[in-house]
Amino acid sequence: MPVYSFLEEYDFAGKTIVPFVTHGGSGFSATTDTISQLQPDAQVSDNTLSISREDVAEAEDEVKDWAEGLGLK
Repeated sequence: MPVYSFLEEYDFAGKTIVPFVTHGGSGFSATTDTISQLQPDAQVSDNTLSISREDVAEAEDEVKDWAEGLGLK
């Protein structure tokens, strides 16, 4: 729960949070909802990335495409 502790300590009001995760089968679970609860004045993006541990080794192109699609500089 280190991410939750981090989000409880810092204020991201007016910011956009873009969740991404590697997982062993649970995906995001309820994490995006929890982020929204912990940071009610932040926008939590729907443009998320979830990669199973079995797919990590072959995910480089997927991660690059996702990151480029975010429109960040």
